[in-house]
Amino acid sequence: MIAKGPVGRVLRLAGLVLLCSLALAPGARADFGEGLAAYDRGDYRAALKAWRPLALAGDAEAQVALASLYADGLGVARDEAEAARWYRRAAERGDAVAQLNLGEFFAKGSGVPRDVVRAYFWLSLAAAQGRVWPALLRDELGAGMTPAQVAEAEGLIEAWRPSRP
Repeated sequence: MIAKGPVGRVLRLAGLVLLCSLALAPGARADFGEGLAAYDRGDYRAALKAWRPLALAGDAEAQVALASLYADGLGVARDEAEAARWYRRAAERGDAVAQLNLGEFFAKGSGVPRDVVRAYFWLSLAAAQGRVWPALLRDELGAGMTPAQVAEAEGLIEAWRPSRP
């Protein structure tokens, strides 16, 4: 039996939130799967249509997928700045793939101003999740950076905390 009064209201609200999240999660995954199926058959506009609402709702995987459509000009006009914005949203939530891609964007100046400190920062975060490729890219990039630039990037890494959706 659920308690009455304020404690009961909190418990009922928590239960409702849990039920809603359980009810919505499979549908969201189904929508992502529909986008993936559309992507696989070359229907990039349908993939975009399936992934955009998920990306806007904070789904990091959908944000990365949407960014890749913009980066490659699939179903939309190629727009590296828009791709960088979507990669950043997922990267800030801790997605290693987005962090790698955003790091590469900063290293090359693709869709964002070239910034080796930011590139080193994002590549380091992806590498910290056990990804080998970002570690290699970061080390290569770091070899050409000044000690002050590396120190600045390491300060950003130390202060970084992932955002919430």
